Amino acid sequence: MTNAAVHVEGQAAQHALHTYAHEAVASGATHAAGQQHPIKLYLVVWGWLFVLSTCSYLVDYLGIHGHLRWSLILLFMVLKAGLIVAVFMHMAWERLALAYAILLPPVLVLVFVAIMVFESGYTHLLRIMFFAPTA
Repeated sequence: MTNAAVHVEGQAAQHALHTYAHEAVASGATHAAGQQHPIKLYLVVWGWLFVLSTCSYLVDYLGIHGHLRWSLILLFMVLKAGLIVAVFMHMAWERLALAYAILLPPVLVLVFVAIMVFESGYTHLLRIMFFAPTA
């Protein structure tokens, strides 16, 4: 292969790369410097956060007690946290791998906490059986 042929191939590759980059910019495939979301989205999320907070306060105001009270409070808390993470922290627009990297560890922590709760009941039963004072 001669120097002239290598030079021509190099120019062709450089031209192809330049054309590809120009098409990518023209099609909007590059990352935007500042992605803007409509203000309506943020107002709707703010409205839902207000409604969910009101429902959470109503649980206390109406005097709901026991497991239902804590289940409702935790449900409203998780829904509010999900809205905040999805919209205000922009997780709804991130890649799935990044979402898994951020959301999967807390889910696993909750699973391990549930396992510990079940185990604590078993341990409590053993303490009563073997270490309870005899009368």
